[in-house]
Amino acid sequence: MSDVKSKPGAPAVTGASAVTGPLIDNASRHELPQILAIYNEVIRNSTAVYSEEEFSPARGETWFDTKMGHGFPMIVARDASGIAGFGTFGEFRAWPCYRHSVEHSVHVRADRRGQGIGRALVIELLARAAASSKHVMIAGIDADNAVSIGLHQSLGFTSVGHFHEVGFKFGRWLDLVFMQCILPPTVDSFVK
Repeated sequence: MSDVKSKPGAPAVTGASAVTGPLIDNASRHELPQILAIYNEVIRNSTAVYSEEEFSPARGETWFDTKMGHGFPMIVARDASGIAGFGTFGEFRAWPCYRHSVEHSVHVRADRRGQGIGRALVIELLARAAASSKHVMIAGIDADNAVSIGLHQSLGFTSVGHFHEVGFKFGRWLDLVFMQCILPPTVDSFVK
């Protein structure tokens, strides 16, 4: 179970967060090969990402540099085995009036799923979004991913939309659920 430390009443956790097991911290560019290995495995084997095109090292560097250039976080869960998961957020939509809303993405290495790492990463992203004066965090989740939907509900996200057959992967149509969390969340209430 994760144990993200934050000051009581404070919505933000900055820098590294203590977690039983992995340490949640800022990603560095030299960790991109491990981050991309996680992301590409998710692309190859799941509907968590509606893409069939894996990230090359060059595309990964551009993605990372763009996130950093726009001031968006790229965080990782590190343990003795390396990078166990990563998370980030970015613009929900490019139009200026959406600037207070962000959409996040969190992925955990296959052998570390179900161990609280995804939860710890989402909690850290919520805290960073609140600290950055964001108002809403959005999650786009494949409708068949009950585990992710349940995780987000447990962290205060509510379902706000269900799009039918908007994606196509592995020879079938996919439904997408949108969930949102109005910030600042009571991050401390999610820490157990």
